[in-house]
Amino acid sequence: MKLLFTDLDGTLLNNASLVSPATKAFLDDFLAAGNKLILSSGRPTDSVLEVKDNAGLHQPGILLSCYNGAQIYDCDSRSTIMAKRLPLSYVSYLQAQAARHHLHIQTYQENAVVSPADDEEIRFYRTKIHVPLVVSPVLTDALTDGPYKLLAADLYDHDKLEAFRLEISDWAKDKIQTIYSNDKYLELFRQDAGKGNALRFLCAHFGVSVSDAYAAGDAENDISMLQAAGTGIAMRNAPDQVKQAADVVTQYDNDQDGLAETMRRLLAG
Repeated sequence: MKLLFTDLDGTLLNNASLVSPATKAFLDDFLAAGNKLILSSGRPTDSVLEVKDNAGLHQPGILLSCYNGAQIYDCDSRSTIMAKRLPLSYVSYLQAQAARHHLHIQTYQENAVVSPADDEEIRFYRTKIHVPLVVSPVLTDALTDGPYKLLAADLYDHDKLEAFRLEISDWAKDKIQTIYSNDKYLELFRQDAGKGNALRFLCAHFGVSVSDAYAAGDAENDISMLQAAGTGIAMRNAPDQVKQAADVVTQYDNDQDGLAETMRRLLAG
């Protein structure tokens, strides 16, 4: 059995945010051979399920690694098989620090995104992530359980995000990871979560050697997954730091079925 862990945006999805027919044909063949597909994303669960359903991926053997590996959901059993939540005290601290930097910060309920305001950042976020919005000026007021992650965002000034990340770095040590999914979004999740740790968990869960695990991605939050896998695949459209962390770089980008072409070649070889 082989395991394929794939990021969504910029990797599995083309520039129209769709799974192309050629990539879908590869996934159908891969799953029909008895392998497992793990859709690995910073997105919340319902958003990853939307991608899966829109792509027509309804066969057995599909799992979701959501919130940057803080939750693993088994689509066959329709159950969460791993969860790593942040303490509510972390949410309060991070919201206060983000406010000092005049940054948008949001978190998540089970089926909704929670934002302090209906602002430009949350409206931009929901153009692609189609989940309900809960507005709560104090984030913890809308939470009954610790969330899987927080997301700090600035649409125009990456330096503000970096200043925030650096300021909380001492506090964050041994508590949370602070990793960019793109230049607008800083992901905040538990230290023992992350896409790489999710890969190791599922290899152990299925009794599969990491040498039989493939991982593909295009962003900083994919690096731990590429390094943990037996074969890490960086997309042609990925930045250099991601390519340097990978074993293979695709010949084609995400809009040219780069992942499908590379996986067919690797499996044949």
